[in-house]
Amino acid sequence: MSLAARQVSQSPDDRLSRRNFDRLAKYIYKYSGIKMPVTKATMLEGRLRKRLRVCNIATFDDYCDYLFDHNGLEREAILLIDAVTTNKTDFFREPKHFEYLIDTALPDLLRDVPGKLRVWSAACSIGAEPYTLAMVLSEALGSRDPNLDYQIIATDLSTEVLETARKAIYPVGMVDPVPHHLRRKYVLDHVDRDRGEVRIDVSLRRKVGFGRLNLMDEAYPVRDLQHIIFCRNVLIYFDKPTQKHVLSNLCDCLIPGGYLFIGHSESATGLDLPIKQVANTIFKRI
Repeated sequence: MSLAARQVSQSPDDRLSRRNFDRLAKYIYKYSGIKMPVTKATMLEGRLRKRLRVCNIATFDDYCDYLFDHNGLEREAILLIDAVTTNKTDFFREPKHFEYLIDTALPDLLRDVPGKLRVWSAACSIGAEPYTLAMVLSEALGSRDPNLDYQIIATDLSTEVLETARKAIYPVGMVDPVPHHLRRKYVLDHVDRDRGEVRIDVSLRRKVGFGRLNLMDEAYPVRDLQHIIFCRNVLIYFDKPTQKHVLSNLCDCLIPGGYLFIGHSESATGLDLPIKQVANTIFKRI
């Protein structure tokens, strides 16, 4: 069935049937590892209405038939996942992690790391985390030795948020958590102040490379072992087997002695991983 053959008048009273919710939830879990309990049916409906409008599809029944019975997933899979993923993020979110990075992890690593520090921001969302890391590392390394350098890779499942991250343009209120001295140095006001936007300075943008990566992949195509990995506030959407899969793969991408940071509401307890806890939600590769 072609999209052109469908009715395009979408009714606000259309609801997602339990059968179709179950089909979508099963696919979303298989693709992304995100658990979608039935209590989130209304949320899922709300997020998918935009996809129905874009695809000129009138009802959730038609949309699910298109996905599962007419090979629509070949075109729609990434856009579907973009629509349902949550991308809450802030600059300097969970600031104690950055304090530990500066005060403890960096001095430890720099005793043995020659030249360039390799850092990975997994599940980077719209870029606040990797750009925060870039600010912190630029200040910390520059004050120690001008010859020290770093490179950040930043990945996410959502193509939409990665596009925002690459542009590095944000509402002015979003950079409120950035300390004043760092904001003056690394955050540029828009020439048209009425737009209420700022942009991250090019000196930081050059240090961050963005790419799409699905944490559900069998292995992660990270070329070099990393010294530091941030993977925060995404594990909470996964069940225990998926958490184990993700954290095991992340550990495989860490150098011995490298540091892994997870979110403050997350845990690696009982997962039998080659890491030891060194602070709250901070781990070191054994």
